[in-house]
Amino acid sequence: MKYRELGNTGLHVSEVSFGTWAIGGSWGNTNDDEALKGLDKAIGEGVNFFDTADVYGDGHAEQLLAKATKGKEDDIYIATKFCRAGDIHDLETYSEARVRAYCEASLKRLERERIDLYQIHCPPLSVLKDGRVFEVLDKLQAEGKIRHYGVSVETVEEGLFCLDVPGVKALQVILNLFRQKPLTELLPKAQEAGVGILVRLPLASGLLTGKFKPDTTFDADDHRSFNANGEQFNVGETFAGLPFTKGVELAAQLGWIAEGRGDMARAAMRWILDQPQVTCVIPGFRNVRQVEDNLGAIDVPSFSEEELKRLAHFYQNEVAQHIRGAY
Repeated sequence: MKYRELGNTGLHVSEVSFGTWAIGGSWGNTNDDEALKGLDKAIGEGVNFFDTADVYGDGHAEQLLAKATKGKEDDIYIATKFCRAGDIHDLETYSEARVRAYCEASLKRLERERIDLYQIHCPPLSVLKDGRVFEVLDKLQAEGKIRHYGVSVETVEEGLFCLDVPGVKALQVILNLFRQKPLTELLPKAQEAGVGILVRLPLASGLLTGKFKPDTTFDADDHRSFNANGEQFNVGETFAGLPFTKGVELAAQLGWIAEGRGDMARAAMRWILDQPQVTCVIPGFRNVRQVEDNLGAIDVPSFSEEELKRLAHFYQNEVAQHIRGAY
């Protein structure tokens, strides 16, 4: 395993880490035994950072992490998120009383005394500009409830705004071969500011595995079914904002990236890891096999300059015009 510093925090985290949305819920059927075996496998392979949220299975993902990391609290870093258990547009959701309650509830479920990275969970830009939530986070940090804080953002504009907030030490962004916009301005400026970059949805909800067909269907409780067109939350969180059938078509055109790299998924994550400003990629998983598959990205060859230009051209000319939602 290779490790990278999370911005200027002094925390060194595994470059392939894991998100826990899938084991919490909203990705179809889940199995706790399989999830715990997957977490154990990841930790055994040197993964020391996991991302979760209070709404992943209504806190269930946090509870699974507590079980998997019991006795390893000083060695395994956990990032969790808050605000989406309330109305994200209501400033009261970000009040000291409410945020303190969210934080204490997460600490209880995680069975920890401190959260390593506490993130605002995709709030509107208006909330960020209001600024009071950052004052609350400063207080929690001073009290030792949280070590560092950051923001999970939906758009480049939100990310750029957060870089001007002194306490923000990490940004969580959607970045993948179908979602390259952050490369131009956001990532270089984050590096300048000493802010870490966590990359979620590296495989565009599975599109970049190349395994889907136009007639592929998903369970009713899978966000790839109930949020395919942004019905429940930002459409960019599902299939990178692409209409599903268009995404399948575009993925088929990227089959060449797997040559010499095992498979498309590993190649797609290798492309992310080749971006020097990225701290780590946080793919999801539901079992040991998926953990092993994702960790395979560490050892595959990097892309050549010519290949990187080809992928940038593909995004600009074939993909960008089809992305829906603010980004």
